[in-house]
Amino acid sequence: MKYVDGFVVAVPAAHQQQYLDLARRAAQVFKDHGATRVVECWGDDVPDGKLTDFRGAVKAEDGEIIVFSWIEYPSREVRDHVNQEAMKDPRLEGMDQQMPFDGKRMIFGGFVPLLDT
Repeated sequence: MKYVDGFVVAVPAAHQQQYLDLARRAAQVFKDHGATRVVECWGDDVPDGKLTDFRGAVKAEDGEIIVFSWIEYPSREVRDHVNQEAMKDPRLEGMDQQMPFDGKRMIFGGFVPLLDT
């Protein structure tokens, strides 16, 4: 059964290209190790909620854009393997120091699809 890792992060609008460059590099690494799809979405219509919302979930600050992304895998087992291998891949070395956003405010999780049409 497919498996999906999902992520939400706030990125300063001025760092869009830097984010995209890093995302492309990371996507290639994850795909080379077995991920089947990587999607990065730059926020365009992300409204403020009454109780909670994407911006609040990541403590977005003025000038930051919400990025919603996911990585698809054939299974949870493949995902676990890909994550282990990707973290050892030299192409990702030093990436944590190059992130154009505050990684402590990122939310993420693994999900089993209920519907995929």
